[in-house]
Amino acid sequence: MEELNQNYQPKTLPSIPTFSADMEGKSHEEEGQIVTPWQVTGDKSGKIDYDKLIDKFGCQRVDQSLVDRVARVTGRPAHVFLRRGIFFSHRDFDEVLDLYERGEKFYLYTGRGPSSEALHLGHLVPFMFNKYLQDAFKVPLLIQLTDDEKCMWKNLSVEESKRLARENAKDIIACGFDVSKTFIFSDFDYVGGSFYKNMVKIGKCVTYNKVLGIFGFNGEDHIGKVSFPPVQAAPSFPSSFPHLFSAKDNFRSLIACAIDQDPYFRMTRDVAPRIGCRKPALLESSFFPALQGETGKMSASDPNSAIYVTDSAKDIKNKVNRYAFSGGQDSIENHRKFGANLEVDIPIKYLGFFLDDDAELEHIRTEYGAGRMLTGEVKQRLIEVLTEIVENHRSARAAVTDEMVDAFMAVRPLPNMFS
Repeated sequence: MEELNQNYQPKTLPSIPTFSADMEGKSHEEEGQIVTPWQVTGDKSGKIDYDKLIDKFGCQRVDQSLVDRVARVTGRPAHVFLRRGIFFSHRDFDEVLDLYERGEKFYLYTGRGPSSEALHLGHLVPFMFNKYLQDAFKVPLLIQLTDDEKCMWKNLSVEESKRLARENAKDIIACGFDVSKTFIFSDFDYVGGSFYKNMVKIGKCVTYNKVLGIFGFNGEDHIGKVSFPPVQAAPSFPSSFPHLFSAKDNFRSLIACAIDQDPYFRMTRDVAPRIGCRKPALLESSFFPALQGETGKMSASDPNSAIYVTDSAKDIKNKVNRYAFSGGQDSIENHRKFGANLEVDIPIKYLGFFLDDDAELEHIRTEYGAGRMLTGEVKQRLIEVLTEIVENHRSARAAVTDEMVDAFMAVRPLPNMFS
């Protein structure tokens, strides 16, 4: 499963359909904007139009009433990612809340495609959010490491993909998950048995033409890519995990991920009733921007496009000051007169993700937008926030041992997973 660090490519590429008309949502061929699990291209300006995605993908916007309901039913404030519209769209999340209020059970499912050794902050966003969901709803979380996918898409060896999966698992565990409620699994190690049976059932329900329409495969893609979607779909169904759920359990899954993963789960939701399963529900996020701006490219080949969890305090300060795209004016005089353009300012966007205090964020936005606060002051606050996050994460990761990874990845029952 891919993460939140999709690469924005400012040039306009030929459009491809992202799903067929007989699946959920409308048929989609949006010129200048492509969103698939492997390619994210904005419009002519390089930006993603999320309103168009909601309309074309056929999902629903997370509105204030839904955010307020989460706070009410859980008895705790909604996460900043919900309050600030970062997780902005959903499929049937309201139905999951109905289940919860009736005392019924559900489980969380998310994933990580292990293609790099060092994660950046965008990679951590879905795990930070799932940690909140796990704690707030007191439910189990299943985390799929799609090492097989990255082996096929990134041309990595099987051995290297498996190694990266374990290294990424350490970063995931460092987010603070409860081992008694969390199962992390590698596709290379776990796929088989009941999981594989569900893959076959799913595969039989999706024609070759449909998979071409949903994912945009072409004649140059190898058959491994075409065969992969059922692998990511199968964890949506509890019967894929007989060591956790009984044959009678028909729990719904709730998947929190970036919206580029929606094609997988449109397919899954279409198939679910045909194989006697319940449709997974989704909460979907916007993309995490590169330091250079929403039209910039966040790339592993450019370490200055992102803040990594391995960066030192000095690295973070240097990257933010030198590379974080500013919406401030070209002179102090003009800035005082016209104020900052908050719509393009990356320090403001990053603070929107990681500054917990709503009142402080609003104060910064107001003062900076009016020109009373300078770019350097905003960047300094961002440096403080990011440095604390990265240093805390690095400390937590250093405490994660191989034995802890083994414990999270062990195929075992979780008797207290709903308590």
